[in-house]
Amino acid sequence: MREVREWTAHATRVLEKRRDPVVVQTLRSATAATIAYVIALRLSPEKAPLTAPLTALLVVQVTLYATLTNGFRRVNAVVAGVLVAIAFSLLVGLTWWSLALLIVAALAVGRLVRVEEYVPEVAISAMLVLGVTTVGDTAWARVLETLIGAVVGLGCNLLLPPPVWVEEAGESIEGLARRLRQLMLRLGEEAAARGTPVDRAAEQLHEARRLDHDIVEVDAALRQAEDSLRLNPRVREGLLHRVVLRTGLDTLEICTVVLRVLARSLTDLAKEREPEPLFEAETGAALEQLLSEIADAVVSFAVLVTTHLSASAESAEERLAAELRTAAGTRDKLALLLREEAERDPGHWQLPGAVLTEVNRILDELDTEHRTRRLLEELDRVSREQRVRMPRLTRMRERLGVQEQLWRNRTGVGGRSR
Repeated sequence: MREVREWTAHATRVLEKRRDPVVVQTLRSATAATIAYVIALRLSPEKAPLTAPLTALLVVQVTLYATLTNGFRRVNAVVAGVLVAIAFSLLVGLTWWSLALLIVAALAVGRLVRVEEYVPEVAISAMLVLGVTTVGDTAWARVLETLIGAVVGLGCNLLLPPPVWVEEAGESIEGLARRLRQLMLRLGEEAAARGTPVDRAAEQLHEARRLDHDIVEVDAALRQAEDSLRLNPRVREGLLHRVVLRTGLDTLEICTVVLRVLARSLTDLAKEREPEPLFEAETGAALEQLLSEIADAVVSFAVLVTTHLSASAESAEERLAAELRTAAGTRDKLALLLREEAERDPGHWQLPGAVLTEVNRILDELDTEHRTRRLLEELDRVSREQRVRMPRLTRMRERLGVQEQLWRNRTGVGGRSR
């Protein structure tokens, strides 16, 4: 029995590795490069046509969208470099000053043909071709190898669809939400403490500022996920996926900014009241409880954003709504306590009032109705941009959508048969 469990666990790990996007991407890249090399050996006059596997390796990018765009740009860059090298070989040959002119001309041509990040590839191709003896044969062999690598790379992405990086982006978003939660809990503990040193409050402020770096990393992961959804045959409703994740990250980014302002207000309050506590005992306890409840709501919001099409989405939304209602009740209690403190000390109400304002802003951003309204607005905006940018493709999609709905109505698929 034990051996069966161990074998089952090993099989599960193997299957998880096979679904791992990093493993999938590695295997796809190696396969494309090998196939391109084998084909180039038969078609190219070169003994070691390494340009073909190199091009295939660079063309098979992380996403299908990046493959299509980068593949065409790379082919343009190599061909442009080869043509520049042929022109220089016929006119001046290879000398130190012709090499300098070649690099300048190749980089200028790269800008003209708009190969974006592959501008250096134009100069590299030109130098490699100009440096060999049989310029003409090698030049056209390099063009052939480049085309072979690009075609193989594009074909591998069509036959072996690239991985979808949505799950990794979701994990990054949830990780950011958990770091926000930990900081909120620490801020609540400091607010309820009997005395908060200014140095400790300033440390919390620096930690809140460091969250900006985390947002940059999450944004990079989300951009990769957005590209993996574009033109991917395995994904339906890719636009909805992208908009849900993007608006979710925008909300967490706003919460991060407001939390940094909250940390700044608490630091200023600590400077003003040191060595006294930030708030009276009951007020500090209420603020600690409120920040704890908001911290849980932030994590629930992240779970909702990353599971919007799963079976747990409805339960995640219900949990978030319940946590926000609880936090709203605690917020009202805190508002009364802060008002009583302000009445007893009318000269120092600005900073406590700012704390309440910042807490309210976070609650508003996490509100489910606010999220739904923002999501619909973003979907409308992206749809309008697509209609303006690609009117024919948009009309084709709408026509296909109408035909699919008519077919569903006739057959009863996805709804009640008529």
